[in-house]
Amino acid sequence: MPLSEYATVSVDATLGEAVKALAQAQTNFDQTRYRHRAILVYGKGQTIVGKINQLDILLALEPKYGKIKDKRISQLGFSRDFLDAIQEQYALFEKPLEDAAREAAAMRVADFMHTPTEGEYVEIDASLALAVHQLVIGRHQSLLVIDSKKIVGILRLTDVFREVCTVIKGIPTLTGDEAYKE
Repeated sequence: MPLSEYATVSVDATLGEAVKALAQAQTNFDQTRYRHRAILVYGKGQTIVGKINQLDILLALEPKYGKIKDKRISQLGFSRDFLDAIQEQYALFEKPLEDAAREAAAMRVADFMHTPTEGEYVEIDASLALAVHQLVIGRHQSLLVIDSKKIVGILRLTDVFREVCTVIKGIPTLTGDEAYKE
């Protein structure tokens, strides 16, 4: 998907401005496809320097999450009681959600955006298999598409998934004796 179809904001924008940009991009987007779930952040010279996804926005609601070193702790199989104890220990979400949202809306994007790592870029001429590999290994929701080191688009997990399903649906299904012929 070309950058022109994506929600973008300046690195100096607020979360409130970023959420409005996302809403506008969703309004303008082809409704037969999955909606955008991220916002690209540009710096000087309109160069993409980061992105904000749904989880980044939720994390912005509670800055104390930054004190927790491993934010994927729930994926390690800890009990609900343990996770609740972490919430209590770090005093997470002590104030009402509306208050947290109001404060987060005024935060600068630069303070909580995700800066892409090397594994979040894919060359424009890369194979679909390579893109699948990068998405799976990195557990990414999207990859930034580059052409001669310049970001020219974004490859979303939902679009790759749709394409893989199209390939799978096109494979003839063998039944009965046909499955055993060599």
